Amino acid sequence: MNISIKFTCSCCGKEHEEWPSLAFSSPDNYDCLSPDARETIARLEGDFCIVHHPAQTDRFIRCSLNQKVNYSCQDLNYGLWVSLSEKSYDDYLANFNNDNHETTYFGWLCNGIPGYNFDSSIPMNVFTQKGNLRPVIEPHESFDHPFVKDYYQGITKDEADRRVNQMLDLIEAIADPGKKKNISIATATVAGEAERKSKWWKVWKY
Repeated sequence: MNISIKFTCSCCGKEHEEWPSLAFSSPDNYDCLSPDARETIARLEGDFCIVHHPAQTDRFIRCSLNQKVNYSCQDLNYGLWVSLSEKSYDDYLANFNNDNHETTYFGWLCNGIPGYNFDSSIPMNVFTQKGNLRPVIEPHESFDHPFVKDYYQGITKDEADRRVNQMLDLIEAIADPGKKKNISIATATVAGEAERKSKWWKVWKY
């Protein structure tokens, strides 16, 4: 399965095929909950997610990560979720409609990206942006993980194509017959996997 959008590059003036954004519709922490738990202890609304456990409350926001693709005119964009502390979450929520809000938070990556093994979560810097754009995230460079290495060293165009097609094929495989395919990851990483996922992610404890 191959879905792309053609665009004219402002750098070289040539026409290219643009990769779709690979976006998760929710954090793994929400995906692994039972349907009943999602109704009773969790809330997922737009760019925000909260899960109320008996001993703590976990808070998540939707962000964007741009994976550098070497020798390419474009990056590969991911839509990912990170967990924030209560203070950072409340600050982001309070300034969600503030076009001039710029700050940096600390967060933990909360999506398992296909192609990588996650034994523990990755620490992230979370940068809010002017213009009410979603925050941009980047992993801590000192953290030893193949995903972090790829982020800073870049990946090949062939690898970017492989990742896009891998995720699109996954969506196609789980989609109900006759339904329109969505280029978002949506629930693709959840179906058939949630019950098998280990809880590798980091959450905030108080």
